[in-house]
Amino acid sequence: MVNTDKHSILLVEDDESLGYLLSEYLKMKGFKITWAKSGLEALKCIELDIFQLAILDVMMPEMDGFTLASKIKSQFTALPFIFLTAKSLKIDVLKGFSLGAVDYLKKPIDEEELVVRITILLSRLVPKDVIGIKLTATRSVGAYSFDVLNQQLKYGDTVVKLTSRETELLQFLVENKNQLCSHKDILVTIWGKNDYFNRKSLNVFISHLRKYLSQDTSIKIENIHRKGFVLFDNKQV
Repeated sequence: MVNTDKHSILLVEDDESLGYLLSEYLKMKGFKITWAKSGLEALKCIELDIFQLAILDVMMPEMDGFTLASKIKSQFTALPFIFLTAKSLKIDVLKGFSLGAVDYLKKPIDEEELVVRITILLSRLVPKDVIGIKLTATRSVGAYSFDVLNQQLKYGDTVVKLTSRETELLQFLVENKNQLCSHKDILVTIWGKNDYFNRKSLNVFISHLRKYLSQDTSIKIENIHRKGFVLFDNKQV
């Protein structure tokens, strides 16, 4: 069980009634909640404080949740976010995952289910003090240097900032390099659930990693049809 007292969550919801209900319920469950009522207010909060998770409504005036997510991904790459929205069309769900969302919850949401989802997600986020003990050194991936702690992939003088989900996925592949990583093992370990939408999200993140690793031809993430992925590192077979 996650020690919720140590986790700060940013709730971005413009609906006064729902925002109040969710913020009070999550506080009652032990989370530290900051409630922002617009995308602009949310960005200011992120600049001033540290959060372990952001919950974003999609349909907001001035700046919708997808736009806010894009800004978070580009400016605050270490902050994972989930969508909480009434927009449940397949295209909207896929768009949310393509922006880097770690989950996509459809309204109306059961408050207890939301807490369970948050708890599962936060349980997979290794505390920074533990990371500092286990991962003091960077990992080698071909000619790349993979800094797990700072979520960076370095190739010569080029540094790519990774999102939390990209870091988790690459770390999983690196720890099992040159071995088949099944869809199920990846999805259950990182996403917490093996389903259609999470598999689509996995494919999006694999595409991101392939692009980041494209400078070194000895590195290849190969798709094994209907089975999973293998990170081939020909320099470290």
